[in-house]
Amino acid sequence: MQRHLSRLVLALSVLVGALPSHAQQAVATIAAPAAATADVRWEDSIEAFEAADRVHRPETGGVLFVGSSSIRLWNDLEQQFSNVPGVIKRGFGGSTLSACSHYVQRLVTPYKPRLVLVYAGDNDLAEGRTPEQVAYSFTRFVNGVRAELPDTRIAYISIKPSPARIGLAEPIRETNRLIREYISHGQNLDYVDIYTPMLTADGSPRAELFRSDMLHLNDTGYALWKRVISAHLP
Repeated sequence: MQRHLSRLVLALSVLVGALPSHAQQAVATIAAPAAATADVRWEDSIEAFEAADRVHRPETGGVLFVGSSSIRLWNDLEQQFSNVPGVIKRGFGGSTLSACSHYVQRLVTPYKPRLVLVYAGDNDLAEGRTPEQVAYSFTRFVNGVRAELPDTRIAYISIKPSPARIGLAEPIRETNRLIREYISHGQNLDYVDIYTPMLTADGSPRAELFRSDMLHLNDTGYALWKRVISAHLP
């Protein structure tokens, strides 16, 4: 385990070392998890994507959406962005940012997208990970994409303020802050702020944007997402 942890720290050091000095300072607080193990809970979902691709391979160079159930449950996502060529949806419910980074070579690389948008992170926090660990998973995701697709633009869709997870409000804000700071010093990276417009004037989550479980978006919530995300698409 010590050898594995050392490799993780080295990978983060290489990524940070490649950044300008001011960017290195921005990610100085993003620490590797105490133990990072391969999470294979979503192997069936990834295999299902691969099986679908064998039947009909999407064209490369498109716009790829990946992430948790907020992506998976966006039923008409491709139609919502029909004016954008090559939109692909690869959301797998309950997934984490850690899982997205783990599967990046199977989840992103085969499509060779010109832009990949990732939504994940709140499930990581719900499972007990710290904001620093979630932000570290994003750096792993970026590193994984860059290794094979150096010209692909990467956009992070900020963690949403769900009423059902009001107890995680502070960790969510801190995770968004860390990732936004990291992105601000990077190249070909983008931060999509859906957090702020999903709040009321007094800073509470807007309940009218959510389904009855107060966790997943309803049609009104997705309409807001579309308006915000559209401004970040090529």
